[in-house]
Amino acid sequence: MKYLFYPGCSMQRSAKPYLDSLKLVEKTLGLESVDVEDWNCCGATEFSSVNRTASHAIVGRNLALAQEQASGTDELVAACSACYLNLSKTDHFMREDADFNALVNDALSAGGLEYEPGSVKVRHSLDIIVNNVGYDAVKEKVTKPLSGLRVGAYYGCMIVRPDVNERFSNPEEPYELEDLLEVLGAEVVDFKMKTQCCSGHMTQISSEVAYDMIKQIVKPAVEEEIDVLVTLCPMCQLNIDAFQNEMNKHFGTNYEVPILYFSQLMGLAFGYTEKELGIGKEFVNVSPALAKIGKTTEEVPTPKKKKKSKSDPSLPMPKMPIHYRGGS
Repeated sequence: MKYLFYPGCSMQRSAKPYLDSLKLVEKTLGLESVDVEDWNCCGATEFSSVNRTASHAIVGRNLALAQEQASGTDELVAACSACYLNLSKTDHFMREDADFNALVNDALSAGGLEYEPGSVKVRHSLDIIVNNVGYDAVKEKVTKPLSGLRVGAYYGCMIVRPDVNERFSNPEEPYELEDLLEVLGAEVVDFKMKTQCCSGHMTQISSEVAYDMIKQIVKPAVEEEIDVLVTLCPMCQLNIDAFQNEMNKHFGTNYEVPILYFSQLMGLAFGYTEKELGIGKEFVNVSPALAKIGKTTEEVPTPKKKKKSKSDPSLPMPKMPIHYRGGS
């Protein structure tokens, strides 16, 4: 199967392990993706509340580019939940509202572009693997089952709500990711907080609110003795992983729940190495969990932090713990 792929900003940087592992999984499953050329940021989530037309025009530009570049496929796939949601909503709103469609296309015309809503089908990578490849085909590629690993499926709030194209089974209780993880041989725990918000950008706006929201996800995972939370969203992975240590300091707790991408778990089951999959670059130590399936990560020295000058206006970021493990 061939499709256009929208990389998105985070997949190039903090979520690079997601992108790398996804490409390996695609190769194994016989999927062929071609990146949209000259793509731009999807605008994240807040911009639409500031300027609705401008925010959707930014997203519409990516849809218009995909429409122009489509060759032998009308499928446009995103792996980031925020990107998937924005692309889906813009296409949906332009289809449903002729006046809004005209406003967005008027903005696009300044760049010599035009988008015909519905001309591309916006999909998420999980949707493609589950509904086009299928569970049986995935199972055929499993050479190293994840037997003994207790995992919790964590969707986050954006991929299933609102599900404007009805790609998933249920906005509150989806099951696609759980079924996929079972095919990989893992022991899947019924994780009740699977569609809870990870706090989004609240980590940069109100740390107290963000830490409380992260705790609402991590605490139940600890109580359920989950080894790894498995996600499909770069923002979810970043917040729960990178800010877990800061959350622990805030509440005086010592929770440790690693969070990996579903494509990394697939890669392990397909026989790829942790280094190939970018595993070991997380903030929360995943080694104890991987030891259950006979995997290890190589320790490397903790990166030295640059001293921040008094004039540096940047926001505080989480500290890298001493068990940090790096890959290539």
